[in-house]
Amino acid sequence: MLHPQEMTEIEMIVPSRDVLAVTKVLSGHGIFHQGESGYTSPDANPDKNNTWQESAVAYAAIERRIQTIMQTLSIDEGPAPTTEFETLPDLNIVRPVVDKIEQDVKKITEQLTAGNKQLEQLESNLRQLETVADIDLDISTLHNQRFLYITLGTLPAANVERLQSSLLRIPFVFTVLRQDPQKPVVWLAGSQSNADVLERAARSAYLNPLSLPDGYEGTPAEIIKLIHTNIKKTQDNIVELKQALLQLGNTDREELQKLMWNVRASRLLTDAIVHFGRLRYTYLIVGWVPTAQLDTLIERINQVSKETLVETYSIKRSGANQNVPVSLKNSKWLQPFQMLVTTYATPCYGEIDPTWLIAITFPVIFGAMFGDVGQGLVLMLVGWLLSNRKIKALNSMASLGDLISACGLAATVFGFLYGSVFGFENVLPALWMRPIDNIMSILTIAIGGGLILLSLGYLLNIYNCFIEQDWGKLLFDHNGVAGLVLYWSLLGLVGGAFLKIPVPSIIFITGAIIGAVAIMFSEAFEHLVEGYRPVIEDSIGTYAIQAFFELFETVIGMLSNSLSYVRVGAFAVAHGGLSAAIFVLADLAHGSLGLVGYIIVVILGNIFIVGFEGLIVGIQTMRLSYYELFSKFFTGGGKRYEPLNLYPSKSE
Repeated sequence: MLHPQEMTEIEMIVPSRDVLAVTKVLSGHGIFHQGESGYTSPDANPDKNNTWQESAVAYAAIERRIQTIMQTLSIDEGPAPTTEFETLPDLNIVRPVVDKIEQDVKKITEQLTAGNKQLEQLESNLRQLETVADIDLDISTLHNQRFLYITLGTLPAANVERLQSSLLRIPFVFTVLRQDPQKPVVWLAGSQSNADVLERAARSAYLNPLSLPDGYEGTPAEIIKLIHTNIKKTQDNIVELKQALLQLGNTDREELQKLMWNVRASRLLTDAIVHFGRLRYTYLIVGWVPTAQLDTLIERINQVSKETLVETYSIKRSGANQNVPVSLKNSKWLQPFQMLVTTYATPCYGEIDPTWLIAITFPVIFGAMFGDVGQGLVLMLVGWLLSNRKIKALNSMASLGDLISACGLAATVFGFLYGSVFGFENVLPALWMRPIDNIMSILTIAIGGGLILLSLGYLLNIYNCFIEQDWGKLLFDHNGVAGLVLYWSLLGLVGGAFLKIPVPSIIFITGAIIGAVAIMFSEAFEHLVEGYRPVIEDSIGTYAIQAFFELFETVIGMLSNSLSYVRVGAFAVAHGGLSAAIFVLADLAHGSLGLVGYIIVVILGNIFIVGFEGLIVGIQTMRLSYYELFSKFFTGGGKRYEPLNLYPSKSE
């Protein structure tokens, strides 16, 4: 579509008794974008609105609890219900059900947490004991010593003498139980009255003491055997708890999924009602609906509430329409390119939707810079894998995958035109030209293509201004008629100087002067057209200086935007040059490693080109689309269309 969907503003006065039924209709179709009515009658019943507010908060709290339970049990939301519920679920019935499942889950998860903590402690004890496994010493002697301070552990070998020298003033016993060039096992003992001195000395020497819980007796080897037994028991217990959690999830899956959808729908309904305007006995509902679906919605509203009053207002593309939500309704083939547009900005309601334009230009520019049959096919394969929703881990990248596939297809087409396949340029004939052999030609064509795109950008901006009836901007803006006249006139002068265009220079000079004057004094001319006074707000001198520098900036911008497209040809040449460099390295590898080395270098080189250069070319293509082309006609700033929808998955 050339423009976003046409929208109609709708206002409804709904009797209090029908507000829930009407809200279900508005939310169930997924087409009504709710607006703030901003009005509450002084004699409206505040208790009624507080009831809806309390219900919305309560449903939100229950929804969060259910989501937490489902996440713990690894339960997905499942498909949306095929039938709508008749009334809001009673919280007095829902809460006990959720409480019971929550308690069952909590009981198992607490045991599972304790089991994991115990397993972690046992494994830590095992790691410590393994360092002293061959020491013939009863570990129980380390515990509850009344008169002795005893420490068994490891420390860096370089710190052994340091520890001994720091304890020369007190009586102590120090023995190296096992020699090790890195961390020997040592035994340190002394009087309990000197425990503080012994602890400080041990810490300063980085002695890592062996710490075990009470209840273990015997030598390290005996305790290690016991710990292995306890680890096995703990692991078995954890497996049983996980199985119990899985069984609980299977048992409660359908009930939780049903509760989730009903509670979520109830929360959305009550939250929507809270934002309605309130009169004494009625509610005021304001919003927007796509015009094409308006009649169907009104018919459904009349079916559930014959006393509801409905007023509709068609919205023009021109004028103040910033608050109108913008719905971009493009086919699934254009969705990846719509993503590129909305990443830059959401179009205004009166603007052109540039999705169709970028769907053409983006792949073409990418393919022109990255033309290769084999590498393009690889990109298509990568894009297909990313867009394949059967691979759940890649679902979030599905749109990106479609974009990569489109770019890969364009690269494949240009690969045939350039006669390149996996960097080999002697396998296929070039249907057009080989960039590396025709550098000046490809650079000239790239700039020429850029001039056409920039001119199209000016024309689209003029069209936007015409639709919005912004005549001053249409005629005198630097991206309007004045800017286009100046741009084409400058191109004519350059073409006349270098290409010998058979058009009198006076025509281009006159056009350039007219365009420059119109742009310099565009503010004054726009004020004249719009009837705004004063025409010039600052002094004449200040205004003239400012206007001159704005004109200078405009001309520099025209020059830089035009030359920016030279990178399309430059990257096409660089792509061929990089491939040639890969084959130089491959020939060197062939000389030292034979055919296997040659094949490995060629494969690795192509992977590098597809990955690294493909990313760089993608960034450059995006830059040309955003900053050179979009800046000419696309202002953005539109309000995103977010309709009420009880069951979002139905519309996906």
